[in-house]
Amino acid sequence: MISREDALALIREHVKNENSIKHMLATESIMKELALHFNQDEVLWSRAGLLHDLDMEKTNYLEHPETHGLTTIELLKDEDVPQELLDIILAHNEMTGTERITLAQKCIYAADPMTGLIVASALVTPSKKLNDLKSESILKRSHELRFAAGVKREAINSITETGLSLEELITLSLKAMKSISNDLNL
Repeated sequence: MISREDALALIREHVKNENSIKHMLATESIMKELALHFNQDEVLWSRAGLLHDLDMEKTNYLEHPETHGLTTIELLKDEDVPQELLDIILAHNEMTGTERITLAQKCIYAADPMTGLIVASALVTPSKKLNDLKSESILKRSHELRFAAGVKREAINSITETGLSLEELITLSLKAMKSISNDLNL
């Protein structure tokens, strides 16, 4: 399995936008927390979360969204990554046509946009800090469709396919992101 250090080096090589890197770190932390919750392979899950958007600056997502994820697979072809990790990455973008079958595939699909909802919720608190944010506030905001309008609620809500409720996903995700709040500058 690719080490975290090597994964971060790849990210630094291919992704220059610091906010994009923070999103990848946040997704990594949520996937790790979900793996722990479900008693799954936390290294596999967290590495998939970390690398899932490796191609975000190489693909033109708005014009060719179906290539996002597929280009990541190409970038990882010479790396030590199992097929299962590649399948998880492909599942985060519904435009690749990858069916979400495994628990990890279902989780990354919901975790990816959850980062945006949590960041947006933190930024409207007076302190703009994750540590001052409560799960209840995020849950309330999740129902306000004009708040963080670009966040795909249907993807987040698909977490129920895993047996988790939206409330449980929010709680686990917030805990995960609070644990790396310094890295996120939130």
